[in-house]
Amino acid sequence: MSDHLLRETARAKINLTLRVLGRRADGYHELESLVAFADEGDALFLEPGPDFSLVVEGPEAASLAASGGGGDGNLVARAHAALAARVPRLRAGRMRLVKNLPVASGIGGGSADAAAALRLLASVNGLSSDDPRLMDAAACVGADVPVCLAQRACMMHGIGDRLGPPLAVPSFPALLVNPRVATPTPAVFAALGLARGEKREERAATGGMAEARFSLGEDPAAFAEMLRRERNDLTQPAIVVAPPIAQALAALEAARGALLARMSGSGATCFAFFATPAEAGAAGETVSRAHPEWWVRATTIGA
Repeated sequence: MSDHLLRETARAKINLTLRVLGRRADGYHELESLVAFADEGDALFLEPGPDFSLVVEGPEAASLAASGGGGDGNLVARAHAALAARVPRLRAGRMRLVKNLPVASGIGGGSADAAAALRLLASVNGLSSDDPRLMDAAACVGADVPVCLAQRACMMHGIGDRLGPPLAVPSFPALLVNPRVATPTPAVFAALGLARGEKREERAATGGMAEARFSLGEDPAAFAEMLRRERNDLTQPAIVVAPPIAQALAALEAARGALLARMSGSGATCFAFFATPAEAGAAGETVSRAHPEWWVRATTIGA
């Protein structure tokens, strides 16, 4: 590729909390989730040119291809098509995706890739970051793509289509663990068992999660303690679909120095916060020795 190579990191999206408020009449579930981003992610490169092409490589490329996410089915290609439909004579080029994140793992890998593609295309076409066509294209590609476009901590509402303002949350040394099991999102929601139109009692009791529920800007230990009062409502349904998630959570909860352990999204990736990078790294080594088949990464999670 040329000297004009552009690069974007597609950071993993982490659901620090996730409440399911109910199920709408159209079958979609109403959610409220505090989202942050990890330093771990995929890498997307663009060599600008008149035509679009995409190659995928990296440690998780084979898994992506096996899942049907290659070629035109890749969310990067779909993001390009969505923006091209909204921006006449869109300039694109050769894209190369280095896939590092596990596929369909509850950390928004494909959505983050699509968002990175939109940021690169905006750069080479002189589109501002607040161009409404970018957000429109993002929403067209997938529910998690809009929040990944900005890669900033915020509250997600609705089906992920309504985003709160950026939030300043503390940065944590963290460990990400995926036990390499499939957790299809529809199956997890099916295991939750809400009927169309059904509401959960938590909404009436709490008024819904809002930014005001979190004392943002506190030190990491205090913030972790506050998050411990929250939860991910999809955890138990996901364990029903994929029991090894319970093992991953147990391994993180048992790790020395872990401040908080939780599943992200609909699984199967779980995360734990630590006070220091050394503790996160040591925990990663321990988990990797006990479960060499798992995907394990020490990282930082924050705004």
